[in-house]
Amino acid sequence: MSHNRSAENDLAPGAVLPLLRTQRLGRAYEFFSACASTNDVVRSRAAAGAAEGLLVVADSQSAGRGRLGRSWHSPPGQNLYLSLLLRPALPARHATPLTLLAGASLARTLANAGAAPRLRWPNDLLLLAAGEFRKAAGILTEMATNGEGVRHVVLGVGVNVNGLEFPPDLAQLATSLRAVCGRAFDRVQLLVDFLAVFENVYDDFLARGPASGLVEWRRYADLGRVCRIDQDGAKVEGVATDIDDSGALLVRDDAGGVRRMISGEVSFSTMW
Repeated sequence: MSHNRSAENDLAPGAVLPLLRTQRLGRAYEFFSACASTNDVVRSRAAAGAAEGLLVVADSQSAGRGRLGRSWHSPPGQNLYLSLLLRPALPARHATPLTLLAGASLARTLANAGAAPRLRWPNDLLLLAAGEFRKAAGILTEMATNGEGVRHVVLGVGVNVNGLEFPPDLAQLATSLRAVCGRAFDRVQLLVDFLAVFENVYDDFLARGPASGLVEWRRYADLGRVCRIDQDGAKVEGVATDIDDSGALLVRDDAGGVRRMISGEVSFSTMW
């Protein structure tokens, strides 16, 4: 694909829609040169009855969000900020692997583009920069329920594609595809490739459960290292050994017991 599109209009519908290889995801597409948060737009559209597959992309965000209420650095002309509307016909307790399945799909997409991604449970994608793994992408899923069922899921993805500068508080923690690989990447190609991979993984999940998608997640996973999980004020230390079929992280503590973590913030010993 040509890299000659201007950064101002490369993500416009006329550039993206002809390249889609999906059946549903992204066929309804809204693009904003700027918005507060693509997740907020999709959540609003979902409340108004929008169908599954709606894709919202912004060139920049003024209030992009990560996990735990953190902001997501979202300058214009450089990166990918997208949100998808999903309406899986599932009990809410069965929808939790979606974050990991999206991470696995994104990792495969970036690996196919020439990067060497690693996934850190539950929602971070890392690249090796300056001798350490730094965050290059994140996934934020927000679910609304009807009783025990899923009403909708907003799947938000932010990828640092071509940015080379970060705010001081992120400079030692974040990186981008361009910074690591030494070349510019085509945002549209990454977008349409991710959608194609994720739609296949998502459809397989709906038809057969999460097992094959979680195998893909493990392929890129940052496992086998000593870690600490902060969960609701409590700290659990041990070795992150695996995930289970629900997507929970399994941590073996010093006594040999295995703790099942369904949420929390993971850090590794080199970060303490």
